[in-house]
Amino acid sequence: MTYQAPVNDILAALKCAGALDPAMMNGAAEGLDEATIRAILEEAGKFGAEVLDPLNRIGDRTGSRLENGRVVTPPGWAEAYRQFVNAGWSALPCPIEYGGQGLPSTVAMGVCEIWNAANIAFGMCPLLTNGAIDSIFIGGSDELKSRYLPRMISGEWTGTMNLTEPQAGSDLNGITTRAMPTGDGTYRITGTKIYISYGEHEMTENIIHLVLARLPDAPPGTRGISLFLVPKVLVNDDGSLGARNDVVCAGLEHKMGIIASPTCVMKFGERGGAVGYLVGEENRGLNTMFIMMNAARLAVGVQGVAVAERATQRALAFARERRQGRAAAGNGGGMAPIIQHPDIRRILLTMQVLTKAARGICMATAAAADLAHHANDPSLREKAAGRVALLTPIAKAFSTDAAVEAASLGIQVHGGMGFIEETGAAQHLRDARILPIYEGTNGIQAIDLVMRKLPLSAGAVLKTYLGEVEATIEAIESRSAEGLRGIAEPLGDALVALRRASQWMGQAIPAEPEAALAGATPYCKLFGIVAGGDALAKAALSAGGEFNKTELLRFYADSISVTAPGLARTVMEGARSVLDANLGVPA
Repeated sequence: MTYQAPVNDILAALKCAGALDPAMMNGAAEGLDEATIRAILEEAGKFGAEVLDPLNRIGDRTGSRLENGRVVTPPGWAEAYRQFVNAGWSALPCPIEYGGQGLPSTVAMGVCEIWNAANIAFGMCPLLTNGAIDSIFIGGSDELKSRYLPRMISGEWTGTMNLTEPQAGSDLNGITTRAMPTGDGTYRITGTKIYISYGEHEMTENIIHLVLARLPDAPPGTRGISLFLVPKVLVNDDGSLGARNDVVCAGLEHKMGIIASPTCVMKFGERGGAVGYLVGEENRGLNTMFIMMNAARLAVGVQGVAVAERATQRALAFARERRQGRAAAGNGGGMAPIIQHPDIRRILLTMQVLTKAARGICMATAAAADLAHHANDPSLREKAAGRVALLTPIAKAFSTDAAVEAASLGIQVHGGMGFIEETGAAQHLRDARILPIYEGTNGIQAIDLVMRKLPLSAGAVLKTYLGEVEATIEAIESRSAEGLRGIAEPLGDALVALRRASQWMGQAIPAEPEAALAGATPYCKLFGIVAGGDALAKAALSAGGEFNKTELLRFYADSISVTAPGLARTVMEGARSVLDANLGVPA
């Protein structure tokens, strides 16, 4: 079945996040109205359905290949990228002064969902390029901006992020890539990076690598990491392309999913050193790179929404057509569509609520990012920045976990046919499984949440957020006449559980940090359940009792929110079973 962009659902999530409310956005989305945003999303939906979706299975079956140091993407890939660029999609969220359209993050995330739902392997490329653009725009010199940003924003060139090394993994303290100053303002970069998505391809004539490396006199650890811009092809002073830089793709990773996206082993400086340019200050590369990483974490959360949406669409279509068994309610003597069976209905509802809850969390985070960058009121910008910091690990972790669960449940709906590649259901699970891993594993997101984000402003950021969730639940309770009766109680119980677990965390972090770390992941899941319930509750309130949104909230409250007290108990009482277990850990 062909992917159909859920334009109405995306718009509804934008509304609930306040992204269409001029009073709430405080100048962060000037000149945009609902009709304009709908037109953008509908056009993106057409491109996704007509151009990207037909290439999805082709890319999964064919993959990218390495031939004599040159990466060849699947059939149709380069042509689709040219269409993407010619339509102006690459410039959508980028700064106006360098040729971008300057649209808000909320709109960009809506479009990002569409690209990745239609074809996540293709959507990886613009996602990473946008992150590189953000880092150069914020940390680069005026010369680097003027030389590189216009052609990256136009889509003529793409961008990458080079962090991981074979011996380092997620621990950036272990980075050994070196940067030697030459005395002319450039540096010579030597080292190997792995897992570099779109590190090499034939779709554009240049690729701009952002590379973490160490200067010769750099202090140890993350305090000694700098960020460098390393073009695949050197750029002359007049903007023309010069010689090939000393950077090559030495191999492609053989992956479980997103097979068409070339994931490269990149070698820098095999012939004396790749020419690089410092971005930001020496030894403060992570400060700039985290700009790209945090934006990418939200975008990966949106990728989770995208895969969950695609898997849900496929499962719903199959369940409506597949006939097997007789329905319990009885519909004559023939076999019934399996969507009539209660267990299949339960699975489909689970997929739907996880997808919509994840979308709501991501849109709330994106709306806060727009406020943090563009609100007219400085105090509102500061408050919004705290909200972005708090919600980003939730958006990434909850949404990507939801993608894996929804994709797995989608296979279950298909039964044995789901385990067979020809139906397409298995691809969603294979594609989704990387999402909880990259841009910081979900365990790292959980640690970031409890160790860095909960203490923000002495806990005031968390307290304000939980107060707003409580107000939403009170609004649900007051609207029982609209079919919302009984829903507030499980939502409220989940909030109480989160508050108790948060209080425990606040005490455990300084006193028993290992216990806090042992409970970090269940705490992150608990937080995501409450945030997802808040998103669905706001959708039900804005719908004025609309049946579908009300019933989805009821199902979420009865099936998802009710797990929150158990997670809270795991957070507060489960540490010893983790820390005392004998797993053969070396002394």
